[in-house]
Amino acid sequence: MRPAWRCRTCGAPWPCQPARLGLLREFRGDRTALLFHLGGLLAEANTQLSDATNLHGRFLGWVRGRGGTMFHVNHEQPGAEIHHTDPFAVPTGQRSPVRRLRGRLAASVTLWTAPGPAGLTVSSTLVAEGEPDRLLGLVDPESELWAAVEDAGRFAVAPLGPRHRQLADRFAGLFPSPGGLFAIDAWTETPYGPVPSDAGGWAGCRLDAAREYGWGLLVEATIETVDLAGDTAPLLHYRGRYRQLTD
Repeated sequence: MRPAWRCRTCGAPWPCQPARLGLLREFRGDRTALLFHLGGLLAEANTQLSDATNLHGRFLGWVRGRGGTMFHVNHEQPGAEIHHTDPFAVPTGQRSPVRRLRGRLAASVTLWTAPGPAGLTVSSTLVAEGEPDRLLGLVDPESELWAAVEDAGRFAVAPLGPRHRQLADRFAGLFPSPGGLFAIDAWTETPYGPVPSDAGGWAGCRLDAAREYGWGLLVEATIETVDLAGDTAPLLHYRGRYRQLTD
């Protein structure tokens, strides 16, 4: 989020841990191209941030890594092995207590889609019964999904299950999507947007309002239709990982 240069999702200085992992996936080991890309962003951030301390290390230092590689490799044993800990993790003492609190609140993972098509993985969906029934959620205001929702005035929400882990990562921008986000998997077309054919159900929503809320956008909508195909177990997001019910 310019000119603050913070992540809209977590509020941490950009590039934060998820952004770094996403960049590594996007550039797929091409360190030179990644350095050029980050160098341009570094120059832009330098003109917008009043406190430009250690921007070089923040934007470029993590790419170089130990021994000039993009990943830290353990050499204690024969052969090379990427270490099992996250090389970009924020030290425990520097982590935001609010973000840590949010991580301890398990949330159902849903997929929001809109005509276009466009889609986004959302783990902040809330349903409120009433007259009319309503739905709320926090989304990225710079996402393709929000642009499509704003244009169409409607969207679909589908709860995801344990089998949808890779799909959830793909629509969250954490997994490659050759050919586009909707190029694989089976989809059912609806007036509100495509939904996974194997989803347990979906809801069609009409956009009512949206406003900035924290680092995201709070979207308010009216539920116009609900289609429950079956009773499926939910996919949960807890402390940065996908989980599922065990009982």
